[in-house]
This record gives sequence, structure tokens and C-alpha cells, in this order.
Amino acid sequence: MDALLFIDTNILLDFYRDRKSDISMKFLEQIEACKDRLILGSQVEMEYKKNRQHVILESLGKFGAPDWGKLSAPALVAETQAAGMIDKHRKELVKQQKIVTEKIQNILEKPATQDEVYKVLQRVFKYSSPYNLNREDKKRFAIRRLARKRFFLGYPPRKKNDTSYGDAINWEWLVQCSIDSGKDVVIVTRDSDYGVVYKSKSYINDWLLQEFKQRVSQKRNLKLTASLSEGLKIVHAKVTKEMEEEEKAMLLDFLSNLRTLDDIEPEQDEL
Repeated sequence: MDALLFIDTNILLDFYRDRKSDISMKFLEQIEACKDRLILGSQVEMEYKKNRQHVILESLGKFGAPDWGKLSAPALVAETQAAGMIDKHRKELVKQQKIVTEKIQNILEKPATQDEVYKVLQRVFKYSSPYNLNREDKKRFAIRRLARKRFFLGYPPRKKNDTSYGDAINWEWLVQCSIDSGKDVVIVTRDSDYGVVYKSKSYINDWLLQEFKQRVSQKRNLKLTASLSEGLKIVHAKVTKEMEEEEKAMLLDFLSNLRTLDDIEPEQDEL
């Protein structure tokens, strides 16, 4: 499959959630390695940088000090060796927690030097390619006009309560990249506005597939997947078994909580 790859912002933000750090870096290395095939733009960059700090803070919900009150030994055994070891490790835990807290503060304040995820993605966002719609590219104005139109007509990709048309911008640029390059497109996302997931398999929204075929070519393929591993492999990136297994575990947790069907919205005029 000769394809371009679009990675949704939430997939990039997953690197701050439940991925293991060593596996995360392997995924990031492969994203950077295939940057010449990535469909990018200032919209995705903005969404990532807008939400990065919030996601980091959300992920800290599981990080905190133990309830030391429940670890204080009763006076009867306060002088025992075991009680002394608890107190010793308590001091060490407090010390290490302070180090971690300082590291988090640095990541929030100075991402360009302290955040490994940010550093890799910054290089990717700044990479100049025909598929990167940056703020210097005048084509962005035409793409925004098309996106605004489809948003107000209620066309997908659009969440029910969306108040901005960022997804529409990404879609219009994705279509244009396929037209210009003659390549297929793979979308990596877990957002339901692009399609549904059933039995661990993603299915592209019916209208989006029809529109893509009509506007690009009946010969061009459009694939939807919730798996970054799968998307990277399609564009010939190197994905190890360890990377696949780690993501599979994360996806199982995601799929167990997934709503596969959204409310059906009213039909709109043709775009």
C-alpha cells in the first residue's frame, strides 16, 4: 500500500498517558523516521500544544504520596527494626517524590529542553514537506474555507457538540494531499467522528469514504485504524513485537470503554 499517514492529535497525546517511556520513544522514533509520509499541519500542532499540559496534569492523578498516617507504627513496636525500616524508606520516598515533582515542573515550563516527546514532535512539526500545511503555506486559506463550509453543513468528521472546525480542516487537507500525491491515506485515530470500532476493527464513516472516492479517485484507498502500530507498518516503519504488544494492551482498555455508535444527526445539503 503506497500511503500517506495521518495521526490524530489524541494519539500523540497518548504519549503522556499510559505508554511505557521506553516503548513511547520507539514509537516516536518511527514517527520521525517516516515524517516525509506524514500528513501534518499547524492545526494538529496547535491542538497538541494546546492540550499537552492538561494531559500531563491529568496523568498525575495516580501520582501522590502514600497515606503516611496508616504507615506509622504503634508505640508498642515503634523501636523495632521493621518500624525503623519503614521510617527510613519513607524519607527516601519523600526525597524521590520531590525529584519527580521537580522533573514534572521542568517538563511543563521548559518543554523544548526537558520534554522528550515534545522535542521529537517539534522536529516533526517543523519538517518541510508537501504534506505539511504550516502557517506559511497560502493553501491554508482555501482549506479553511472548505472546512468552514462542511462544518456549518454538519458534515463529518465532526463531534456532536463541536464548536470549532479543526477536524474539518484536517479532513480537507488530508483529501488534498491524496489528490496531489496520488497516494492512499491511512488515518490513525480513536475518535468516533471518523468512524466506528466493532470487534477491535475500525470502520471508516460511510459518508467520508464515499466523499473520498468521489473527490480523489475510485482507485485510491482510505483506511481507518485505532492502532498506531498498524498505521506505521503500512507506511513501512519498523514496529517491533514489543511495541505491538504494549499498544494492544492499551487498546483493549480503550475498547472496553468505547461507545461505538453516536446519535444520528439530521441530513444536510450536499457539499
